[in-house]
Amino acid sequence: MTEAVLISQGLLWLAVIGLGLAVIALARQVGILYERVAPAGALAVNARLKVGEDAPPISAPTLDGRVIDLRNAGEGKSRLLFFLAPDCPICKTLLPILKSVRKSEAQWLDIVLASDGPAAAHRAFIDHEGLQDFAYVLSEPLGRALGVGKLPYGVLIDEAGKIAAFGIVNSREHLESLFEAKERGVGSIQDFLSARASTTKGGGHGHS
Repeated sequence: MTEAVLISQGLLWLAVIGLGLAVIALARQVGILYERVAPAGALAVNARLKVGEDAPPISAPTLDGRVIDLRNAGEGKSRLLFFLAPDCPICKTLLPILKSVRKSEAQWLDIVLASDGPAAAHRAFIDHEGLQDFAYVLSEPLGRALGVGKLPYGVLIDEAGKIAAFGIVNSREHLESLFEAKERGVGSIQDFLSARASTTKGGGHGHS
C-alpha cells in the first residue's frame, strides 16, 4: 500500500514538473511571437517618400481661407499631415484620438487634416465632427506628391521640414508609432524592428 502511494506521488510530481516546463516553453514562444508581430506600427506603404529628405515644397489653401506652407509648422514644431475622407469609417474612429493628441502634443506638434473633393462636403464634415480647431486642406496634388494611396494616412514632417515618418494609420498605436519612429530616426516601426532583428542575428553569430 505504502509503495503504491509513493509511486503515485512520484508520478504526480513528474506530471507537475512536466506541466511547469510546458508552461515555461509556451510563455517563451508567446514572447517570441510578440517580438515578431508587435508593435506593428503604421504600415509604411510609399514609393515616393524617404526619411530624412526634404518634404515637397507645397503650399495649400485651408478651408478657412489661409495659405500654409505644409513643410513649415513654425515655432520649431513638427507637423503631422493626416489624410482622411468624410466617407472613410476608420478615419472617423480616429478623430477623437486626433483631437486628444492635438492638445497633449501641442508643445511640439501641429496637425493638418488633408483631403480632396468638393469643399461643401468637407465643410459639412467639419461641422458634424467638430473639427474647427484643425487646419483643413483640400489638395489632390498634395496627396499625389506625398504618395498617398490609402486612407487614413499620416506623414510626419519634422521641425526642419524633412520627412520624419509616414504610414497607414488605423489606430492610436499606429499614430503613436509615427512619433516613436521619428524619435528613433527610422521611417516606421517596421524599419526599427527589422534593424533590431538584424542586429540581434549579427550579435548571435558573433558569439558562436
